[in-house]
Formats: sequence, C-alpha cells, structure tokens
Amino acid sequence: MVLFGVDLHMSGAMAIAVFLTIWWIVLFVTLPIGVKSLHETDEALAGADPGAPVAPNLGRKIVWTTLLALAVFVALVIFMNVTDA
Repeated sequence: MVLFGVDLHMSGAMAIAVFLTIWWIVLFVTLPIGVKSLHETDEALAGADPGAPVAPNLGRKIVWTTLLALAVFVALVIFMNVTDA
C-alpha cells in the first residue's frame, strides 16, 4: 500500500492492525503516568476503592497515546523502507 507517496510494505488492513496494536501498547504505558490514588491524596470517599484514581485525565492520555503511536508507526515505516524489509 502506498500512502502519501511512501510504500508501507504492508496492506491497508495490516497497516491498521499494526497501528492499533502499537496504540494499545502505548496506551498501557501512558495510563499510570501522573495518576494519584485516593490513598495517596488522603481523600476518603465512602464506598470507593482506595486505589481508585482521583483524576485519570483520560482525554489527554488518549491524545498523547495517538500522537506517540503515530510517531512509532512512522518510525516503523521509515525503518521498513530503509532496510527494504
């Protein structure tokens, strides 16, 4: 598949599958960054688990995950074009 004049060395479906796999891995890496639990902040909510995050900022993490996953995917495509894999 050729995208913006660059040969991806994979089909469109494979490119989507690889990007989504990278996206999920990056998401799991970014999820714990900057999260404080109820126990760490000494906030007590009745019935809440002490390990529950106070403010997980999921919107920001999804944006950062997408940008980082895109960078990793572009690096992979560049690597595949340089090495002709």
